[in-house]
Amino acid sequence: MIRRAVFDLRYRLGLAPWDTGISPPELLTLLNDLPAGRALDLGCGTGTNAVTMAQRGWQVVGVDFSPLALARARRRARGLSPAPQFLLGDVTRLEGIAGPFDLALDIGCYHALSPEGQARYVQALASRLPAGSTYLLYAILRGTDSSTETRPTREELTAAFRPRFALRSAEDGRDRGRPSTWLHWQRLA
Repeated sequence: MIRRAVFDLRYRLGLAPWDTGISPPELLTLLNDLPAGRALDLGCGTGTNAVTMAQRGWQVVGVDFSPLALARARRRARGLSPAPQFLLGDVTRLEGIAGPFDLALDIGCYHALSPEGQARYVQALASRLPAGSTYLLYAILRGTDSSTETRPTREELTAAFRPRFALRSAEDGRDRGRPSTWLHWQRLA
């Protein structure tokens, strides 16, 4: 897969601005409000957030399609107990990843998928989260001046999840000049 090779190359060359090595305050605040349980980190990259959750007592499964990122995640998590489990996989299918999960986290993965991949992602995610579970999503949104991007608009993003999830909070912002959002969802029955 060409996309996988591109991501691996960007990680290898240090051209991955999304890989800051720091868990965002939005995640830390949420973790302060939730009892530890099982967490799924979608597009976990080099494992920064999976490690943060594990250090707070969560049993974490991280999934990513970049073998290089996962190798770095495993090194980062060395010695942790409980150690996150890092799996090479497709976030739009989540094959071999059994729920249920109390928390799902996606920081920058969903928005990079094709519209078809986004639809499969929502279905796969919903099947692993029971009613009442939490889903925290960070996404860069399509700007009003770009109709060729596959990133969703805020309206498309909300519509994709709304049948299965209730929006608990939203915080819009900018990421390197692009519109972005943090969405905190709760899984409906």
